[in-house]
Amino acid sequence: MSYPNSGDNPYGDQGGFGAQGGGYGAQGGGFGAQGGGFGAPGPAPDNNMVWAILSTVLCCLPLGIVAIVKAANVNSLWAQGQYAAAQQASDDAKKFAMWGAIAGIVVVVLYVIFIFVIGGAASMSGY
Repeated sequence: MSYPNSGDNPYGDQGGFGAQGGGYGAQGGGFGAQGGGFGAPGPAPDNNMVWAILSTVLCCLPLGIVAIVKAANVNSLWAQGQYAAAQQASDDAKKFAMWGAIAGIVVVVLYVIFIFVIGGAASMSGY
Protein backbone atom coordinates (compact mmCIF):
# COMPACT_ATOMS: atom_id res chain seq x y z
CA MET A 1 0.00 0.00 0.00
CA SER A 2 1.30 3.46 -0.87
CA TYR A 3 1.16 6.37 1.57
CA PRO A 4 1.23 9.97 0.39
CA ASN A 5 4.49 11.96 0.82
CA SER A 6 6.29 8.93 2.15
CA GLY A 7 8.00 5.86 0.84
CA ASP A 8 7.58 3.77 3.94
CA ASN A 9 5.03 2.63 6.45
CA PRO A 10 4.29 5.25 9.16
CA TYR A 11 3.71 2.42 11.64
CA GLY A 12 7.10 0.81 10.99
CA ASP A 13 10.23 0.57 13.07
CA GLN A 14 10.49 4.29 13.74
CA GLY A 15 6.97 4.61 15.16
CA GLY A 16 5.42 4.29 18.57
CA PHE A 17 5.58 0.52 19.07
CA GLY A 18 8.53 -0.30 16.79
CA ALA A 19 11.95 -1.70 17.63
CA GLN A 20 13.49 1.77 18.00
CA GLY A 21 10.37 3.73 18.73
CA GLY A 22 9.53 5.71 21.79
CA GLY A 23 6.72 3.54 23.12
CA TYR A 24 7.16 -0.11 23.99
CA GLY A 25 10.13 -1.01 21.79
CA ALA A 26 13.38 -2.72 22.69
CA GLN A 27 15.31 0.57 22.80
CA GLY A 28 12.39 2.90 23.33
CA GLY A 29 11.79 5.13 26.28
CA GLY A 30 8.78 3.30 27.68
CA PHE A 31 8.86 -0.26 28.92
CA GLY A 32 11.62 -1.74 26.76
CA ALA A 33 14.71 -3.68 27.73
CA GLN A 34 16.94 -0.58 27.59
CA GLY A 35 14.22 2.01 27.86
CA GLY A 36 14.44 2.91 31.51
CA GLY A 37 10.76 2.22 32.15
CA PHE A 38 10.97 0.36 35.45
CA GLY A 39 14.53 1.16 36.52
CA ALA A 40 17.58 -0.91 37.30
CA PRO A 41 17.39 -4.61 38.13
CA GLY A 42 19.11 -4.03 41.48
CA PRO A 43 21.90 -1.99 43.02
CA ALA A 44 24.79 -0.90 40.83
CA PRO A 45 27.84 -3.18 40.93
CA ASP A 46 30.88 -2.12 42.92
CA ASN A 47 33.18 -0.09 40.68
CA ASN A 48 36.36 -1.27 42.52
CA MET A 49 37.88 2.22 42.24
CA VAL A 50 39.72 1.94 45.57
CA TRP A 51 41.48 -1.27 44.49
CA ALA A 52 42.27 0.23 41.11
CA ILE A 53 43.89 3.30 42.69
CA LEU A 54 45.83 1.23 45.23
CA SER A 55 47.05 -1.07 42.48
CA THR A 56 48.19 1.93 40.44
CA VAL A 57 49.97 3.70 43.28
CA LEU A 58 51.51 0.75 45.09
CA CYS A 59 51.99 -1.99 42.53
CA CYS A 60 51.82 -1.76 38.77
CA LEU A 61 51.16 1.51 36.96
CA PRO A 62 50.04 0.26 33.50
CA LEU A 63 47.54 -2.33 34.75
CA GLY A 64 46.35 0.04 37.45
CA ILE A 65 45.54 2.74 34.90
CA VAL A 66 43.45 0.27 32.89
CA ALA A 67 41.67 -0.69 36.12
CA ILE A 68 40.92 2.98 36.89
CA VAL A 69 39.46 3.54 33.42
CA LYS A 70 37.27 0.46 33.72
CA ALA A 71 36.16 1.45 37.22
CA ALA A 72 35.28 4.95 36.07
CA ASN A 73 32.97 3.54 33.38
CA VAL A 74 30.86 1.42 35.74
CA ASN A 75 28.58 4.13 37.12
CA SER A 76 28.04 5.90 33.81
CA LEU A 77 27.15 2.64 32.05
CA TRP A 78 24.74 1.76 34.86
CA ALA A 79 23.09 5.19 34.62
CA GLN A 80 22.66 4.71 30.86
CA GLY A 81 20.81 1.45 31.47
CA GLN A 82 23.59 -0.75 30.11
CA TYR A 83 23.54 -3.13 33.06
CA ALA A 84 25.45 -6.01 31.50
CA ALA A 85 28.19 -3.64 30.26
CA ALA A 86 28.41 -2.05 33.72
CA GLN A 87 28.81 -5.45 35.35
CA GLN A 88 31.47 -6.40 32.78
CA ALA A 89 33.35 -3.13 33.44
CA SER A 90 33.20 -3.83 37.18
CA ASP A 91 34.56 -7.33 36.68
CA ASP A 92 37.30 -6.03 34.38
CA ALA A 93 38.31 -3.33 36.88
CA LYS A 94 38.62 -5.95 39.62
CA LYS A 95 40.56 -8.28 37.31
CA PHE A 96 43.06 -5.62 36.20
CA ALA A 97 43.54 -4.33 39.76
CA MET A 98 44.26 -7.88 40.92
CA TRP A 99 46.65 -8.52 38.04
CA GLY A 100 48.41 -5.24 38.84
CA ALA A 101 48.81 -6.21 42.48
CA ILE A 102 50.15 -9.65 41.56
CA ALA A 103 52.56 -8.13 39.03
CA GLY A 104 53.78 -5.66 41.66
CA ILE A 105 54.39 -8.42 44.20
CA VAL A 106 56.25 -10.52 41.62
CA VAL A 107 58.48 -7.55 40.70
CA VAL A 108 59.30 -6.86 44.37
CA VAL A 109 60.12 -10.53 45.02
CA LEU A 110 62.35 -10.70 41.93
CA TYR A 111 64.06 -7.46 42.98
CA VAL A 112 64.76 -8.80 46.47
CA ILE A 113 66.11 -12.06 45.04
CA PHE A 114 68.26 -10.11 42.58
CA ILE A 115 69.70 -7.91 45.35
CA PHE A 116 70.58 -10.92 47.51
CA VAL A 117 72.16 -12.78 44.59
CA ILE A 118 74.18 -9.75 43.46
CA GLY A 119 74.97 -8.80 47.05
CA GLY A 120 76.02 -12.34 47.88
CA ALA A 121 78.19 -12.64 44.76
CA ALA A 122 79.82 -9.27 45.42
CA SER A 123 80.60 -10.13 49.06
CA MET A 124 82.14 -13.47 48.07
CA SER A 125 84.33 -11.95 45.38
CA GLY A 126 85.84 -9.40 47.73
CA TYR A 127 84.32 -6.16 46.39
